[in-house]
Amino acid sequence: MDFNNKSVVITGASRGIGAAAARLFAEAGARVALLARDGDALLALADEIGGNVLPLPCDVSDYASVARAIDHVHDEWGGVDILINNAGVIDPIARLSDADPAAWSKLIDVNISGVFNGMRAVLPAMKQAGAGTIITVSSGAAHRPLEGWSAYCTSKAGAAMLTQALDLEERSNGLRVLGLSPGTVATQMQRDIKASGLNPVSTLEWEDHIPPDWPARALMWMCTRDADAFIGTEISLRDDAIRARVGLI
Repeated sequence: MDFNNKSVVITGASRGIGAAAARLFAEAGARVALLARDGDALLALADEIGGNVLPLPCDVSDYASVARAIDHVHDEWGGVDILINNAGVIDPIARLSDADPAAWSKLIDVNISGVFNGMRAVLPAMKQAGAGTIITVSSGAAHRPLEGWSAYCTSKAGAAMLTQALDLEERSNGLRVLGLSPGTVATQMQRDIKASGLNPVSTLEWEDHIPPDWPARALMWMCTRDADAFIGTEISLRDDAIRARVGLI
């Protein structure tokens, strides 16, 4: 897959799926903007990748912060071709009766408002250009409740609906909008889930999870014309047919 001269913005890029995607897009020739709160981690990743990489410390829950980052990308590269809305948190993992209200609200701010903020910041220029791809990293949790995950499940369901709404409003303007449900991925989030001891996901072993480069490769494939039939939908990486299409099996 050739992404030469394509500008890619990845939120939550400091680790996990975001960092894996940044590496792969850069290897394919893309200019990659890394957005996350951890500036030191972004600098380290940018140094590792080299080339056309912009580390941009950013709080996705704050629209002004996201808008500044996107403006920086426009100033450097002239526009954004691809936005990967990947940033997300899972804390608090707690039953509703024990959940901290402030932490619950903060998760919603990151996982839903953060997705909206990214979309809203790139939309004007993408609409003017009549092109652009926006992908939301979703979860199976968007479609069923899990004990201790009231905030996470609610946020992922909201982000999935937000993605559908964007497709409804902007497909006719040339935008490609999709969602990716990657399944369980071997990242720090799974270590936090394991430590919680709540719901069946915490009983999974590390070997049960897919490596971060699998969803990263799926995200790259979703940016190509081969994935056009799936525009407006949420793709599940648990689907063997999708894995074959991506080249994972």
